[in-house]
Amino acid sequence: MPPRSRPPIELRSTPLPLAGLKHRVWNSPWVLLVLCNLFWAGNIIVGRVVLAHVPAVELSFWRWTGAFAFAFWFAWPHLKHDWRVLLQHWKLMLVLAATGIAFFNTAAYIGLAGTTALNVLLLQSCLPLIVTIWAFALFKERPGAWQLLGVALSLLGVALVAAHGSVDALLTLRFYSADLWSLGSAVIYGIYVVLLRRRPDVHPLSFMQAAMGLGACMVAPFYLWDLSLGMHMTNDWGNFVGIGYMAVFPSFISYLFFNRGVQLIGGARAGQSTHLMPLFGSAMAVLLLSESLYFYHLAGAVLVGAGIGLAHFMAPVRSAEDIALGR
Repeated sequence: MPPRSRPPIELRSTPLPLAGLKHRVWNSPWVLLVLCNLFWAGNIIVGRVVLAHVPAVELSFWRWTGAFAFAFWFAWPHLKHDWRVLLQHWKLMLVLAATGIAFFNTAAYIGLAGTTALNVLLLQSCLPLIVTIWAFALFKERPGAWQLLGVALSLLGVALVAAHGSVDALLTLRFYSADLWSLGSAVIYGIYVVLLRRRPDVHPLSFMQAAMGLGACMVAPFYLWDLSLGMHMTNDWGNFVGIGYMAVFPSFISYLFFNRGVQLIGGARAGQSTHLMPLFGSAMAVLLLSESLYFYHLAGAVLVGAGIGLAHFMAPVRSAEDIALGR
């Protein structure tokens, strides 16, 4: 029996939530990339508000359960075609779902519940350099001298932000626990980014749907445990609106926008756009959450930015492309 053909990917024939947008927007890579990073930054800002009324584990569970439910109709035609391939790679899918969906996201929300959105945005902005470290640890990809210098500068910036600008805390390595959760989430996500090069050769929507479903199932036991302890969100419409935003925009639409941007201009160039996220998020945190911007935030951002610049612009293109494939 000849193999079934894959469902078409073109916008005209594949139902997408973008159907109402003008055709020229779908073919404008930087419009799409700016929007997807804006939505990702909004996830941190909205999460900071919602976490005042929703436990972190519950928020993680409903974000990915909602994303799975919303994306199912769009992904189902491709999932019917690809499920056998996904099943053949079930071990890798479990690892990718655990690191990229379940544990990364839950750790990020636990950290966000105890620190500011500004801190989370700046701490997670060192992700490209964390990926460099994991690429060496898992695949023996040796970083060059410029990348090592970039790592050192970025880590110094991260330490400055995590210690809230305290010289004593820097010298004694006294970090705030919430900041360590945020930084740990980036470390977990770095594993996911590096392992993405091994992901099954299936349609992006099939992969996303399977990863989101597995990730939600992994968070479910911890969510049930919290419920047994009486930890649950308040019955407020704002919580449902916030979770709905997280499920639709940063969890699903942003990935479609980013994938289209990669298709139009390539992974390396599209990957550079992810550094728009801390810029957008920092501005929103100051304007919408009335968070204070301190000198150590600016100094840390400069150091992290300098480290990222050295790692990207002075290193081979492959590193940036690997990072882009995982975002």
